Amino acid sequence: MPLFLESFSGLRVFDTSYRSEQLSQKACPHQDPCKKSQGRDRELKIIIPAPDCRIVAGRRKTTETSNFGVSKREGHDSSKFYSRKLYYNNKGDVSIGSAENTVPPEYVDRILCKSSQNMNELPDSCIHLAVTSPPYNVGKIYDQDLTLAEYRQLLKAVFSEVFRVLVTGGRACVNVANLGRKPYLPIHSYVIADMLDIGFLMRGEIIWNKGSSAGASTAWGSWQSAANPSLRDTHEYILVFSKGSFSHAASTRQDTISKEEFLSYTKSVWEFPAESATKAGHPAPFPVELPYRCIQLYTFRGDFVLDPFCGVGSTCVAALRAGRHFLGYDTKQEYVDSALRRISKEDMT
Repeated sequence: MPLFLESFSGLRVFDTSYRSEQLSQKACPHQDPCKKSQGRDRELKIIIPAPDCRIVAGRRKTTETSNFGVSKREGHDSSKFYSRKLYYNNKGDVSIGSAENTVPPEYVDRILCKSSQNMNELPDSCIHLAVTSPPYNVGKIYDQDLTLAEYRQLLKAVFSEVFRVLVTGGRACVNVANLGRKPYLPIHSYVIADMLDIGFLMRGEIIWNKGSSAGASTAWGSWQSAANPSLRDTHEYILVFSKGSFSHAASTRQDTISKEEFLSYTKSVWEFPAESATKAGHPAPFPVELPYRCIQLYTFRGDFVLDPFCGVGSTCVAALRAGRHFLGYDTKQEYVDSALRRISKEDMT
């Protein structure tokens, strides 16, 4: 029966190939398995116990939540963590039915010039992923001058419709930035609160580090003084939610994400440059890279992607590149036209 070493800090195993005549009696005290042969290769497995190891016969047991420190997570039993009072009213998956409907053919791979507060073209439970960056209500040419309460009401109306059209297990990725300094408006926290109130389950948040592409802002407040220095934001948030269930049944659907993409996209900090407003023809575009990553991570080939604040169509372009269908909404015809031109160019490549 095989023996395994088990430890909170992990199994330390080193496999080293040696020529048999290089093995010393000290390294291998048992003559039979290590006796010299005619230059044949042998493999010596050196197992070094970690300080808190124990030997378990027959199989390696799974880990569980540790009372102190952090353990490995392969095959991890987290029931102890989720049974704590912290999660008493946060039970996760809820039963809301799992039937999926189809998007009407006339709305497949389309962009509609209308408000997404009422997506009556779509049946319930037909969209697999929504990726969007809502207007920030800061005075861009497409913005209305809304109070904070009115702004939240607008977003909540749209995201309630998004919730309706998502399938069970469908995801929503919302790109937002916080605003102002006097006082600072934590828009991302308002969006989280309203999404949870609608019924979404929160999966996590991604920090998009825009780095040097965020611009050389000089809004640092009092220069080299503690009088009133200001933080200069070089990041935005991508808030990730699910409807009804954290799991999206694979069935016969095909993943398209590569190993390298998966290892990179599952980290909670993403780094890539912002999009040029002049180049995109929109005051506040997000780069195609952002929805592309969300699409690769959270959907299968052929799934349906929605952007309720479509702008110049970055999400739609990303969906095309990833082999998904799309539907976009925007209230400005000029942006709809720009998006259609971008999509047309993608179709020709």
